[in-house]
Amino acid sequence: MFRLIIITAILIFAPLQGSNLLISRTSGADIYIIEIDGGIGPATASYIGNNLEKAADDKVEALIIRLNTPGGLLESTRDIVSSILESPVPVIVFVGPGGARAGSAGVFITLAANIAVMAPGTNIGAAHPVGIGGESDSSAMFDKVTNDASAFIRSIAQKRGRNEEWAELAVRESISATENEALESEVIDYVTDDIESVISVIDGDTVDCAGKQIVLKTKNANLVFIEKNWREKMLDVLSNPNFAYIFMMLAIYGILFELYNPGAIFPGVIGGISAVLAAYSLQMLPVNYAGLGLIMLSVILFIIEIKVQSYGMLTVGGVLSLLLGSIMLIDSPFEFMEISLTVIITAVVLTTAFFSVVIALGLKAQQAKKTGGSDGIAGEKGVAIQNISPGIKGKVKVHGEIWQAESKESIISGDRIVVKDAIGFVLKVIKDK
Repeated sequence: MFRLIIITAILIFAPLQGSNLLISRTSGADIYIIEIDGGIGPATASYIGNNLEKAADDKVEALIIRLNTPGGLLESTRDIVSSILESPVPVIVFVGPGGARAGSAGVFITLAANIAVMAPGTNIGAAHPVGIGGESDSSAMFDKVTNDASAFIRSIAQKRGRNEEWAELAVRESISATENEALESEVIDYVTDDIESVISVIDGDTVDCAGKQIVLKTKNANLVFIEKNWREKMLDVLSNPNFAYIFMMLAIYGILFELYNPGAIFPGVIGGISAVLAAYSLQMLPVNYAGLGLIMLSVILFIIEIKVQSYGMLTVGGVLSLLLGSIMLIDSPFEFMEISLTVIITAVVLTTAFFSVVIALGLKAQQAKKTGGSDGIAGEKGVAIQNISPGIKGKVKVHGEIWQAESKESIISGDRIVVKDAIGFVLKVIKDK
């Protein structure tokens, strides 16, 4: 967990400009290249959308997306497809290198490209929507999602002149295809080894960009890799479910510390910032509110344990609630959108240890012998500040408090005394021998 927090800080305070890596320079126009290697989410949609705008502003020859993805969120996929279909700059999707895949959301993105290319040893398909929130394949809502996705992918294939039947089967029946099968089925346009060979085979092709016919001149183009800038990197971090979970736990810790120690300021500030970041992160993720509720319940149980002596039953309930809530928090079928079990176990152990210490200290304080007032003062030591003799009371100081005292023996001011008993606000004392 500590390592994840350090990485977060590094990314947030990274240089404010992403760097461009120029891998070749000739007299031709520029071709921008961006890489998507992982799940499709809001950060990916922002990264692709921003670079399509940059490519249009810079009037580049084309933008190549090197794609390797298991899939992702449908809403983010819609944003990406919309950006590609409306782009005035030709977009080429290259599924590569060998071993890469365009799964699920990747199918929509590949079909939306002006030119779709796959490397040898890659595959595409399995675009059937997976229910988020527990819908079964037979549910009416899930049928609506499937029908909507089918219509969406057919419209993409129709616009780009690709195989509509195959595209719909990829959604409804999760069919997949190798690169050669995809080429034979007219799902993609070319099979080639790498980006350098991509720009060679597409040279001279004519593509439709926002209603305008463009002839590609890529043979002598300059290939420019565009890395993510600081904002896109930070968005990547915030859309990571592990970091969202860590921010949420930091918010809980910080706010509780501030409530128990008013005026500490620092824990409250950290908790407040973490709460805002957690809220922003969670709104980009498929949150299961039952899981979130269980986590909140666990905190309440831990707090009640401090006030109510339940012999650990509330603590056990809090630990189980926190563990189950953490596992249920992100409701996604995609592995890349799940919270790491290591992070969950670490958080549960640390939280349990923290509240166990707090509870132990609270119980110790409740069971400790009282040292103030007349209750429980017997046995305490102090000093006489007035002379005391049988039948004549004087004053003594015990733990900074001044009391009336009486004794069966003579005690001189300055003598050390021991309290034997207390009757009302009068102490019975003897000399401390």
